[in-house]
Amino acid sequence: MRRHHVATDRRTAILEGAARVIARRGVRGLRVEELAVEAGVSTALIYYHFKDRAGILRHTLEFISDRADRYTAADEDAAEAFDPRRELERSLLLEFQDLPEVRENSTAWGELRASAVFDPELRGELARTGLAWVHDVAALLSEACPTVPAPTLTASAERLTALTEGLSMRWLSGGLPLHRARELMRAAISVELDQLARRRPPERWGGGEPEPRTFSEPGAASH
Repeated sequence: MRRHHVATDRRTAILEGAARVIARRGVRGLRVEELAVEAGVSTALIYYHFKDRAGILRHTLEFISDRADRYTAADEDAAEAFDPRRELERSLLLEFQDLPEVRENSTAWGELRASAVFDPELRGELARTGLAWVHDVAALLSEACPTVPAPTLTASAERLTALTEGLSMRWLSGGLPLHRARELMRAAISVELDQLARRRPPERWGGGEPEPRTFSEPGAASH
């Protein structure tokens, strides 16, 4: 049990080191030898856990995504009743925090996103991760606007997640101050919710009950 705990700690240290290196120097700057120094482990241990550089990038992407999920997660100890509109705004605005972990995470994500233009394997991993994010946002939109069709909710979620990424890059690169990025994000959420509130379920030819909505394939409608 103790040995497994140590192995998990070392694996986490490698992923944390990879996120730091990518945030600092970009994906092209990630070298296994330098990562070993950053994480305080041997290159052999890195290859043992991740096989090759592609494996390092794939698992680092998963690590970054999981870490973002943690710092944007709902507060389970909150006393007030769950409000999907408030939770949607809260979760997206938490992507804009002047904290080292958030800046590092968002910078590394942006570097991986840019590198995926030239890396088909990484492109596929990013697509899957991005679809999961769209699914989560669409689920909140569905709770806030339960009569809106799933494809419309998915399109709205795609716009919001794409805007989050774009505003994040402008903030991190100095193009926008943090407070302005948050203002624009909050305004976009309000616009999307207002537009969805005006939507009605589509009319069905021949009557009958509407088909149940599902988010099992969040990117099917678009994206």
